[in-house]
Amino acid sequence: MTQSIAWIDWLVIVAYCVGLLAMAYWLSRRQHSREDYYVAGRNVGPWPVGLSIMATQCSTNSILGAPAFVAFTAGGGLLWLQYELAVPLAMIVLILFVMPLFRHLKLVSVYAYLEQRFDLPSRLTLSGLFLFVRAFATAVTVYSIALVIDLITGLGFTASVLLLGAFTVLYDVLGGIRGVIYSDVIQLLILTAMLLVVLIFLVEASGGFGEMWQAFSSERKSTLDFAHHGFGDGQTFAFWPMLFGGLFLYVSYYGCDQSQVQRQLSTRNIDATNNALLINGVLRFPLVFLYCLVGVGIAVFAARHPEFIAALPDSGDGPEYNLSVPLYMIHALPVGLVGLSLVALFAAAMSSLDSVLNSLSATTMEDYVRRFHRGSWSARRELVLSRLITALWGGVTLIMAFFVGDIAPTVLEAINKIGSLANGPILAVFALGFIAKDVCGRHVIVGLLGGIAVNGGCWLFLPDVSWLWWNVIGFLVTAVLALLLSFVWQCTDDGTSRRALDRRENVDGEFIDGARLNRDLYERAIQSHLRREARFDWYRRSLWLLVWFGALLALLMIISS
Repeated sequence: MTQSIAWIDWLVIVAYCVGLLAMAYWLSRRQHSREDYYVAGRNVGPWPVGLSIMATQCSTNSILGAPAFVAFTAGGGLLWLQYELAVPLAMIVLILFVMPLFRHLKLVSVYAYLEQRFDLPSRLTLSGLFLFVRAFATAVTVYSIALVIDLITGLGFTASVLLLGAFTVLYDVLGGIRGVIYSDVIQLLILTAMLLVVLIFLVEASGGFGEMWQAFSSERKSTLDFAHHGFGDGQTFAFWPMLFGGLFLYVSYYGCDQSQVQRQLSTRNIDATNNALLINGVLRFPLVFLYCLVGVGIAVFAARHPEFIAALPDSGDGPEYNLSVPLYMIHALPVGLVGLSLVALFAAAMSSLDSVLNSLSATTMEDYVRRFHRGSWSARRELVLSRLITALWGGVTLIMAFFVGDIAPTVLEAINKIGSLANGPILAVFALGFIAKDVCGRHVIVGLLGGIAVNGGCWLFLPDVSWLWWNVIGFLVTAVLALLLSFVWQCTDDGTSRRALDRRENVDGEFIDGARLNRDLYERAIQSHLRREARFDWYRRSLWLLVWFGALLALLMIISS
């Protein structure tokens, strides 16, 4: 598949890399503290944050995997679109119930909330789980994308890792979260533009959009599957598991995962945070729909050109369909646009890597280094240390990328399953903190482990149960187990329960009553918002998202009819 890349295309790639580095250096001059580095001084507007959230989700695995799912995967097709119905609903939950509390606490690490609500072991358990899973997944992502770069350019695996990873680490170290956000916006625009270009070329090759749509398999045009439930029928991508499993997954990911919450904490105020969530909830579907249409075009093109499939590398189980989009790009696009298409692939990978590295650094700094350091540091020293930790995590993930080769193919296939093992239990821990007054740290840790264990049992012994249901199953098991333990395993008056009337110090140095932590802070967050703007705005945004959900459901019904 290796293609000789023209010098103009290399010039485009070099210009893009140099431009991002220059922007990161310029932004680094505005950083004076760790809060500038990790949450951009809490002064970013809603549009950059909303688009950055979208860009992180639109990874290279999505750009390569989703069109392949639509075009070639057995049982695939446009069914993937029903997964996106859960996004607007998840944004409603975050706007109304989650972000008001987190914003009021002025967190940098979302896991700091767990220490205030439960205890230190709860904070360290969830933080450590995040560090392990994200670092490993990032190493696998670097490995997989380096393979793609190597296949396209012939640079070799080591050079491909350094080209992608080392460059991303460098501008991440310099730019901090502000650099991550603004580079994500640039990368999303480039990626969207190139997907549109590829779709235009595919439409022209098919003789028009109508011709392309008619030539697409009727079985793959189905966007909704109400006939199956995913509980033992072997149908992973039925409507109900994708809606409810997706809802729990997205609330957990956007509301309890440091890589996403950190960005939402960087906005000016709660209004800007909610607007960013609204932007993501509305614009994410059109982007996913775009690369699914690219999958439609690829399917039609491959059916009419059998040599196209023959040109794909052999994965051992047949052609590597995930490389169909880059293969089409380098052979169908003219010189110059090939360079931009490679930049688009780099951008999709970088938008995932940069945010993860910054969040790994923030979690390490806040939950371990600053938490256990006795004494005080200057703001400048904390900033330098934050950058060093980012560089350290970058080096760790790049080194790990050279050692995941034997297991990467399996992990890539199961990466969504791995996330679903823990997403539901993690969400349950935070939800119990919000609403269950008598549950303490030891209860949620046991519940968390129990939820993950039950999901692991589903993976091993119940393969016909859709892995999307694990997000719901893990949530329920964790919540029920923790609540039952709260009746038989009483917490002591050591600050581990809201029943214990201790006094905790919050992030601003104020003392608050641990027994009323969540109720009081949430009410204060609401009252603070009421003084600035009518509370109706929260519900207005939620209503727009609910209307959008209905419109998307109607659209999918029309496509399937």
